[in-house]
Amino acid sequence: MPMNLIHRRLCRSDGWVRGVRETLMPWTLDGVDLGDDVLEIGPGFGATTRVLVDKVPRLTAVEVDPASVKLLTGQFPSVTVIEADGAELPLLDNSFSAVTCFTMLHHVPSPAEQDRLFAETFRVLRPQGLFVGLDSRPNLRFRFIHLFDTMIVVDPDTLPRRLEAVGFRDVEIAMTETRFRFRARKP
Repeated sequence: MPMNLIHRRLCRSDGWVRGVRETLMPWTLDGVDLGDDVLEIGPGFGATTRVLVDKVPRLTAVEVDPASVKLLTGQFPSVTVIEADGAELPLLDNSFSAVTCFTMLHHVPSPAEQDRLFAETFRVLRPQGLFVGLDSRPNLRFRFIHLFDTMIVVDPDTLPRRLEAVGFRDVEIAMTETRFRFRARKP
């Protein structure tokens, strides 16, 4: 979803890529087996994709922004990149061992749209598949970076109920002062 110029520069920076690789992804994926066929929703400029591509045998990325789709396709020839909305996935039911989304839920334009993304995630996961992700908790820096962006913050306290409402079980949330990770399983 729309991002201002400062935000776009930050997400393309070497510092962000390094932080994703060295801090965010290890914390988010600690102890998680993603399986053999993973879907990443909303990879943007691909910082998280760089980590996932070396961790899983098959990776599909769904990205709504056409420019990012072109960038991802050029950077990651082994990844299937699809231009689509995460709330309307053009994918078959029960297809993936895991679905991931990292630092992108707050760019989904409404809670209702976020819930549709959760329902679509549930639909495309295989039984026993995992939904794994990371997002931000609001603070002054986060709000500044997102001036004039789409920014609908996900409340980690209500996220378990929202995920359970579409069918997920075994929902786990872990938080730091600025971020939270989540894990949920399709029964």
